[in-house]
Amino acid sequence: MRKIVLMMSVSLDGFIEGPDRQIDWHRVDDELHSHFNEHLRAMGALLNGRVTHELMAEFWPTADSDLSSTGPMAEFAGIWRDMPKIVYSRTLERADWNTTIVREAVVEEIAALKAQPGGDLSLGGADLAATFMRHDLIDEYRLYVHPVLVGRGKPLFRASDAMVGLRLAETRAFGNGVVLLRYQRTDASSPG
Repeated sequence: MRKIVLMMSVSLDGFIEGPDRQIDWHRVDDELHSHFNEHLRAMGALLNGRVTHELMAEFWPTADSDLSSTGPMAEFAGIWRDMPKIVYSRTLERADWNTTIVREAVVEEIAALKAQPGGDLSLGGADLAATFMRHDLIDEYRLYVHPVLVGRGKPLFRASDAMVGLRLAETRAFGNGVVLLRYQRTDASSPG
């Protein structure tokens, strides 16, 4: 069965963006981008909320034709275009680039999606992640901790009464100071 993998960049103090939606503090260099490409290329689909999808769709469809794009950025443009994408949105009317719009995160539909053959499912976006967490649907957490304290902004994790046991599966330090913390579920009730 496929896993749902939350992949997110986060500041040391737990924010995914600053108070005015800034992400200019993300330290994504060629080494880190190549790592992202390697892992995302093996995924079966990208699951995102509307905001994340629209941000991605503004830049990535043509990033490989931008002369300022590095090799790993150009490579990711092709990965992003070709990858099946599911956008969870109640308001989005239309989406291109191999994208399906789904109105609600229905547990039974997500379970059926996980049961299909293919690579794991990459989950992105804090709001959608909160919904998936509320429904106990995340199997693995890949947090890329950037060496910065943002101070305030949008946190990755909302307050919750649920406790989920996790096991550290991998750590990796990148040359730019970013650290990957990869955790997998440990409990027997794991949805995967």
